[in-house]
Amino acid sequence: MSADRTAGAWLDDPEPWRETRRLGRALTAIEGGGETQALAKMAYRRAGRAMTIGLTGPPGVGKSTLTAALTRELRKRGEPVAVLAFDPTSPLTGGAVLGDRVRMSDLETDPGVFIRSMASRGAGGGLAQAAAAATDLLDAAGFPWILVETVGTGQAQTAIRRNSDLVVLVTAPGLGDGVQAIKSGTMEIADVFVVNKSDLPGAAAARRSIVEMLHLADGTGSEPPAVLPTVARTGDGAAEVLDTVSACFERLRAGGEIGARRSARLRRRVLDLYRAEVLQLAMGSVDDERFARDLLAAGGSKALDGEDDSQQNRAPRKSGPASDPYDLADRLVGEFVGGLRQHRGA
Repeated sequence: MSADRTAGAWLDDPEPWRETRRLGRALTAIEGGGETQALAKMAYRRAGRAMTIGLTGPPGVGKSTLTAALTRELRKRGEPVAVLAFDPTSPLTGGAVLGDRVRMSDLETDPGVFIRSMASRGAGGGLAQAAAAATDLLDAAGFPWILVETVGTGQAQTAIRRNSDLVVLVTAPGLGDGVQAIKSGTMEIADVFVVNKSDLPGAAAARRSIVEMLHLADGTGSEPPAVLPTVARTGDGAAEVLDTVSACFERLRAGGEIGARRSARLRRRVLDLYRAEVLQLAMGSVDDERFARDLLAAGGSKALDGEDDSQQNRAPRKSGPASDPYDLADRLVGEFVGGLRQHRGA
């Protein structure tokens, strides 16, 4: 039986979050790639009802602990919840190395909670390439809340917007000037700010710094994002974060912003898929033997042989149709496009 048929069976289950093994197999199929397009299509067509919340921030601020605290608070309210935790990829195994599920082990026996760690595999923004499809699967499975926790990697955190309706930016006292670690392209994508570890010295000052920065940065006169204190390890403040997130979501949905964000995500997603498929086709059209010969003609032998390329020993490279990398790349593009035209005319 194909991966699509095996993994797709759970979509007809009225309470699929209780079938964690089947859902887990579906996510494994999506994460591993391969022949899973039918499953991804089915999930996308049935998705669109969940509220997807992204949590991001610098390393060490307690994102995983806060995610666990929010999950526990949602369960107190009777809400099923799914958690996608994107870990850095081990250079040796290719798998997730932080293992956020360890921090949430007490939740894994709850039938209303589904937790999955996925390896980022070097994807931009600390998110795995399969993040969008994985979110669709959990949405289609009936989870009204999906929490997406990302790798804290500076500017690359901004990619969380591509997979979330709302973004919660988590920080903590003791990050230098209090806000320096979250200046790099993330302030403007956050809908809610959380100062975790607010029982530590400097927490009040960190909150004030963020509030002041938000007021200075906002030139529209609109209400700035909330800046909330939490102590995630004890659960303090988790209820207030959820209430604020819910109110923010409803306000943005009523104003059309949630719809606009989802439309923008869809456009980027289509272009990403298009780019990946075109790249696969283009690379498949390259004649490896001819390419190797052309590289040598373009001067690649010096790089391969480690030859000194200093000014004193530099000799003019052979001129011709592929005498430099730019000409060679242009020729490959021309051949690829020409091949497509021939295919259409056949």
